[in-house]
Amino acid sequence: MTNNNLSPIRSSERYVILDALRGFAILGIALANFPEFSLYTFLPADDAAQLPASGGDRGLRYLLYLLVDGKFYTLFSLLFGIGFSIILSNVTRKGGNALRVFYRRMVLLALIGGLHLIFLWSGDILLLYALLGMLLPLFRHLSDRRLLAAALALLFIPVCIDTVCELTHTNPSARVVELQQMYCARFGITDANFAYWLHDATGYNEVFQFLIQGALVRMQEFIDGNRYFKVLGLFLIGYYIGRQRLYARLEENKPWLKRLFAGGLMVGLPLSLLYAWSSMNAHPWGLSIHSLLYFVSVYPMAFAYASGFGLLYLARPRLKAFTWLAAPGRMALSNYIGQSLAGMFIFYGIGLGLGSTISLATTELIVLVVFVVQQAFSRMWLNTFRFGPLEWIWRMLTYGHWIACRKPRSGVEP
Repeated sequence: MTNNNLSPIRSSERYVILDALRGFAILGIALANFPEFSLYTFLPADDAAQLPASGGDRGLRYLLYLLVDGKFYTLFSLLFGIGFSIILSNVTRKGGNALRVFYRRMVLLALIGGLHLIFLWSGDILLLYALLGMLLPLFRHLSDRRLLAAALALLFIPVCIDTVCELTHTNPSARVVELQQMYCARFGITDANFAYWLHDATGYNEVFQFLIQGALVRMQEFIDGNRYFKVLGLFLIGYYIGRQRLYARLEENKPWLKRLFAGGLMVGLPLSLLYAWSSMNAHPWGLSIHSLLYFVSVYPMAFAYASGFGLLYLARPRLKAFTWLAAPGRMALSNYIGQSLAGMFIFYGIGLGLGSTISLATTELIVLVVFVVQQAFSRMWLNTFRFGPLEWIWRMLTYGHWIACRKPRSGVEP
């Protein structure tokens, strides 16, 4: 790190900010995902309105669109790009083949994501991350200016695509929708039982049938949302942040962080009000305007979250919230998959069967309980082990040899 005298954060502590931000992102992702796990998202409006404690659900949905939707997956994508830069730096410094390690890591992540998508939850993001991550090395030799220009172009391309599709009445995902409907017809999944299928499931075979068509729904979401352009653009911004080591140079970049935080809120918050209204009312201004609102609201808000997080860390580096969030952040993969297992157990008929019977407010309260449990488990696990359980397996398969996971008795890592 340059200008060490400018930062009160010692070298051994620099990554706490990344781990804590990753933990924060994992919490936000759960807040966004669990309404689908609880099947609330699929319920007809009349049925949802009759649920206990559902009186404030419409206001809560608006708040979720305003403060959560898109923002936390943006943070998670930025962190993925930062991680790519760290892998390149660390492996190269140790004299290894950084790209070979990275590609092996991505292949394994694709395998994990594919298994997660097919067997646990249709909302998986890991497979897309892995496939797009394989493109990152193509950009590593770009100058900073060209890297950021490419990122901005990728983030704006969805607005252009949505405008063209709206003007030409084109549906790029039509074929995928046909396949999804074919599988629904084969399994007997209909509009009438769609929201209750997983609640009524008495065995995993029924869950698996729903997951098969759900994987196609996920593909449709990626196509209609132009998610591949968005994710790759965010990866590039994260790679730029990592290449510049901005996370380790917070103090000297404090004026820039303040401008980003203030600008992100000034632009993102009022436009997020419009984006949330558009989302709640089925895009009344059209798809292209809704896509533009996403571009000018979600990203500025997410960057405000990240910069605000950094400013708070500079002001209160010993704040317990950072170490509290850092534990689940260090085990992000294990906790992400763990949230899927928790969702299946809590909401599906093969578990407690609470799905389609609880309000949105109750669903989000369950998210907080699950995350508190994950935080406690993460801290307990990391007191004894160096890596999360899935992180450990992923690391060993990446490097192709046994890696000790348990910490030495002294508690000092080798």
